[in-house]
Amino acid sequence: MAQDHHHQHGHDHGHHHHHHHAPADMGRAFAIGVALNTAFSVAEAGAGLWSGSLALLADAGHNLSDVLSLILAWGAAVLAKRAPTGRRTYGLRKATILASLANAVLLLVAVGVIASEAVRRFSAPAELETGVVMLVAGIGVAINTATALLFLRGSQSDLNVRGAFLHMASDAAISLAVVVGAAVIAATGLLWLDPALSLAIGAVIVLGTWSLLRDSVDLALDAAPRGVDVTEVRRWLEALPGVEEVHDLHIWAMSTTETALTAHVIRPANVEPDRFLHDACDGLARRFHIGHATLQVETSGAHACRLAPAEVV
Repeated sequence: MAQDHHHQHGHDHGHHHHHHHAPADMGRAFAIGVALNTAFSVAEAGAGLWSGSLALLADAGHNLSDVLSLILAWGAAVLAKRAPTGRRTYGLRKATILASLANAVLLLVAVGVIASEAVRRFSAPAELETGVVMLVAGIGVAINTATALLFLRGSQSDLNVRGAFLHMASDAAISLAVVVGAAVIAATGLLWLDPALSLAIGAVIVLGTWSLLRDSVDLALDAAPRGVDVTEVRRWLEALPGVEEVHDLHIWAMSTTETALTAHVIRPANVEPDRFLHDACDGLARRFHIGHATLQVETSGAHACRLAPAEVV
């Protein structure tokens, strides 16, 4: 006889609460970050056009794409907290994953545009106002560093906030490179340094975005999150008292901070079934940060379950 225990696990919310409080108090960080960076991006683009600096324009483009990504991440964090409704039984949690995916794609597009212009500039170098470039990029270093620090705390537990933090930190480094580049151009008159620097900025953006893109695609395809070892989870479940076998195990991300698991557990004697489920779900939350576990306990062996074969998903 198979028993379906859809376990109401109010008890472990206390434990994994720290996992999704990040977006809650990140609202102010997002608001400040968006306001500062929007104003600065517009000013920097204007200064880039006026001074003739492609590196400054590249930096402005990167900043602007970051503003868009901040807005995406912010919106996703808000959506993730919306309660489930009729058809959307998970709420809108997956929006956080889609946002970090869109974010990564957006940055790669921006790089392509800047790179094509940089290649053109090598054959036709343009004069530039180095003083203006250094001043504006210097302000960029300050603004981006301040914004990155706002996101530092939430970046450990949320892929979305990590994306925002990485963008701001790389922006600060890039603006610093623009300051140094402009100083060297002012001293030596080597105009090709400007497009070369903009290509280097592009390379930095691609490197920084690649892991975000890979993680986001994995989560969008319902892969187990990077920090969860599926083999270890299976071994842990199989070692629980009275358990003979585990099959139909699935682990996936409901959002960038929350992980779900379903599994069929064969437990012939099934003594103290409620206590077993309580302890199993509590252990999954504590050890693996899997806060949303549903276990189906079966007492009659795997041959009775049509989902037992490994090739059946």
